[in-house]
Amino acid sequence: MNTYTYRHHLQKYLLPSLAGRGRGVGLFLLLTLWSCSHVDVPTYDTEETRLNIWVGTAAGIVYETTSYNYSYAYEEGSVTFYAQITGLPVDYDRTFRLEVFGEDSAAVAPTVRSEDFVIPAGAIGGTYELHLNTQLLPSSDLFTEHDGKVQFRVRPSKEFMLGTENHQAFTVIVKNYLAKPDNWDTVPERNDMIIYFPISKYFGTYSRVKYQFMIEHLGLIDFNIRSSMGAIPAYDEETNTISASYAVQLQQLMQRALREYNATHATPLTDEYGELVTF
Repeated sequence: MNTYTYRHHLQKYLLPSLAGRGRGVGLFLLLTLWSCSHVDVPTYDTEETRLNIWVGTAAGIVYETTSYNYSYAYEEGSVTFYAQITGLPVDYDRTFRLEVFGEDSAAVAPTVRSEDFVIPAGAIGGTYELHLNTQLLPSSDLFTEHDGKVQFRVRPSKEFMLGTENHQAFTVIVKNYLAKPDNWDTVPERNDMIIYFPISKYFGTYSRVKYQFMIEHLGLIDFNIRSSMGAIPAYDEETNTISASYAVQLQQLMQRALREYNATHATPLTDEYGELVTF
C-alpha cells in the first residue's frame, strides 16, 4: 500500500489563509489541521497488474457457470469469455494464456486449443473466444450421459497476476449429446393455415455428424422451417424459425462448407454410419 503525507501541503497552501481571519477561528482550524495532519490514502500499485476474467456479459455481469456442448460442433467450437486489467494500460500489446483445471480437466485438456490472447496497446481488456475441438476428445462417449465440469484460469506470467475475487477463474459445464430434431422427417399437424416443412426437405437424411456440421456452420439448433408465403422474416429469433427461401440459401451455404471441408481433409466428411455426408 502506497501512502501519501500531505502535512507540508496544508501548511503551504492553507495556513497563510488563516492570517486574515479571526484569531479564534484561526486557532481552531490550526489545531484541527495539526491533529489530522497525516492521512494514509490508498493508491494503485502500478507495478502490479491483475487480470480479471469471467463468463457473463461485457458489461461485467458474472455468471456462475457457462456450458459447452461438444456435439454442437463437428470440429471446433468456442466459449466466450471476458478479460480486463485492474491496472493501467500500456503502449504495447500484452498476451496471456489460460490453463484448465478441475475434476474433468484430464479429459478436456486435449481438446483445448493452445493459443495466446492479446490485450492490445492502450486497451484494458476485451472479448475473447476459448476454442475446443470435439474430434480431440479422448473418447466419443465422454460426457454423453453425465455432464463434466472444468475451470479455466490465467496462466501465471510476468505480465499479469491473478484477478480479484470472483474474477480469478471461470467454470464450464461440458456436455456431449445431441438429439435428432422432432421435425427432421415430419412436422406435426397444426390447426392453422401456416405451412411448415421438415428439415429433411432442404438438408437431406439425418445423421449425427451432418447435424453437428450444420450447427457448427449455421449456429442453429432445433429450428423450424416455414413457408415463405406472406411477409415473414428470413429468421425469427423468438420462435427459432427460418423461411423456406432462407432455408434454400442455408442449404447452398452448407454445400459450399462441405466442399471446402472435403478439399482440405484427406477423408471426405463421413457420418457415423460410414456414409458420405451430402446436402
